[in-house]
Amino acid sequence: MKCYRNLFTLLFIGLLTCQLHAQSQMSSGWEINADHINPNDYYGLTVGNGMLGLVTSSDPLTVKDVVLNGVYDNYGRGRVSNILKGFNFANMTLDVDGQRVGINNISHYTQSINMKKAVFTARFDVGNKVSVTYTLRALRELPFTSLIQLTIKANQDVQVSPANIIQAPDILHNVHNYYSEITKPHAIIPLLTSVGDSPTGKHTVAASCSYLFSGIPQPKLIHEEWDQNMHLVRFTQKLKKGQSFTFSVVGSETSTAQYADPRNAAERLSIYAMLAGTDQLIKRHDELWDNLWRGDIKIDGNLSDQRDVRFCLYNLYSFVRAGSGYSLSPMGLSGLGYNGHVFWDSAIWMYPPLLMLHPEIARSILDYRYNRLGAAEQNARSHGYKGAMFPWESADTGQEATPVWALSGPYEQHISADIAIAAWNYYRVTHDKEWLRNKGYPILKNVADFWVSRVEKGPDGKYNINNVVAADEWAENIDNDAFTNGAAIKALKAAASAAKILDEKADPAWNEVADNIPILRFKDGTVKEFSQYHGEKIKQADVNLLSYPLQIITDKATIKKDLAYYEPRIGEGPAMSYSVLALLYSRLGDSSKAYELFRKGFVPNKLPPFGVLAESAGGTNPYFATGAGGMLQSVLAGFGGLTITDNGIEQKGGILPREWKSLTITGVGTENKTFTVK
Repeated sequence: MKCYRNLFTLLFIGLLTCQLHAQSQMSSGWEINADHINPNDYYGLTVGNGMLGLVTSSDPLTVKDVVLNGVYDNYGRGRVSNILKGFNFANMTLDVDGQRVGINNISHYTQSINMKKAVFTARFDVGNKVSVTYTLRALRELPFTSLIQLTIKANQDVQVSPANIIQAPDILHNVHNYYSEITKPHAIIPLLTSVGDSPTGKHTVAASCSYLFSGIPQPKLIHEEWDQNMHLVRFTQKLKKGQSFTFSVVGSETSTAQYADPRNAAERLSIYAMLAGTDQLIKRHDELWDNLWRGDIKIDGNLSDQRDVRFCLYNLYSFVRAGSGYSLSPMGLSGLGYNGHVFWDSAIWMYPPLLMLHPEIARSILDYRYNRLGAAEQNARSHGYKGAMFPWESADTGQEATPVWALSGPYEQHISADIAIAAWNYYRVTHDKEWLRNKGYPILKNVADFWVSRVEKGPDGKYNINNVVAADEWAENIDNDAFTNGAAIKALKAAASAAKILDEKADPAWNEVADNIPILRFKDGTVKEFSQYHGEKIKQADVNLLSYPLQIITDKATIKKDLAYYEPRIGEGPAMSYSVLALLYSRLGDSSKAYELFRKGFVPNKLPPFGVLAESAGGTNPYFATGAGGMLQSVLAGFGGLTITDNGIEQKGGILPREWKSLTITGVGTENKTFTVK
């Protein structure tokens, strides 16, 4: 009897510990739970590792899309390159006593994301027969591989038949399906593989899956090919009441953008993951995410804001990875939004939070640009300029990928200055002189040379930048846009500073031009957005960016005047405008107004059931990673007071809204510093 009491006590303690751990995860802002899944009002979140993005679905055991980073072909919008949907290798089916499981015959259906561990979990019951738990990870240690786990608990004697499916999206053609089993002394390795071509045949894409079983012997696997674009492997298992078992599926996807033989690579990676085993895969995945979360933002006193801020960080961490040489699209890896192209969004909005919390990830964004510097130089020559003119929309080649009908392609030229500023700030944070010499300075020098050749000297001695698309993109083919001019000034000054550090000879024209690019003003001192501007509505912040991030306008009176003038003129544009206004109000000491705008910048953009961000209030095109980057800057550089200086990242002030008790920012910069505001 005593033994049973001891066993009961141990079980009780174990259950209590698990319950307390789960409650701790929720109360500390690490989990987002969806208890009501409505297929007609559902916007999936992305489970990503910077290379693979798997977008969740309202349907049980399924994934809506699989996006593979860096793979583009010419099809779709604008007759330009578009990022590809890959094979959907993460879908499953489940039959219980011969009945196919679907959203209409399950109960107690919930979905959740544990951001700390980057694991998506769905749970449901099938009648009173079985309880099912499905988890999905895009493995951080294996950039091309994901792990699915399915646990089935029998509530009565049943027969279950799960299946793993590979399905080709419509855009892939010439699809071939393969199934094989590799027999080893201690294991049979099943491989379910599909290979197909991108729309023009530019790329070959391959996906391959394998099974891992625990708790039961490996059952007999049956391969079925339903049609050319879909095949599966299924098995059947009988379960006694109270019995449960778990199995896993590892799936890998690659393309000729990364491997010469993507089928070979996908199959080998899945075999590697299968033989590593589920426990080892999860252990390594968790360790790497723990390392990512050393760069964290902790808000005490407001659980809702804590979750929202962490969710923004989670998405940025999911969309890019160190060492990949890839950058960030406005929609990350959440789908095909904006063709998966790279804009100013990466340099101005998403890059700064990553630079503050993970410089090694930020470096990948700059590597992407450095690796395409030659294309930017060609683009400058093609337009009659010197140096490097980076494209407004960039894909794999670094050539202009904006649809021809969009004037932002040839005219939204502040992008080149934005990239140079990002490169200079990387040096200011890391003081990596070798990087500056080898990669940073070539970008800075070429961008400075571009602006010297781009400006037009007026009779008053000013160097005008005429005929551009403003950062406020409703303003097309205008002269002396405030942000464009300000960004050019900062880029030219940065090139001169870098040359001095490296003992290189700077072109004296860099400083001369920078000192004479005009920033226009109205009679009352308010900065004028561009020379032809007369107070009309604007799409998004432009003038206010001179105060942050450019720090050209620094006197508080002008900052206040510009805020008062332009805030009511912002139209239904993208979310990040309000985040920069919130940041500026916090730096002015108005925490109430700052918090109001902080919330206005993302709360109206949240979509059910997880709160993924749309580009604008009422929009339906998530996930808008640009908005997430802006929101995070309002916390880090606004409420948190962090500032990038020549001495690195410093805290200059910081102010809390009354809704928060404290703010702690960890893992800042190369020294992993901690900053607190109370």
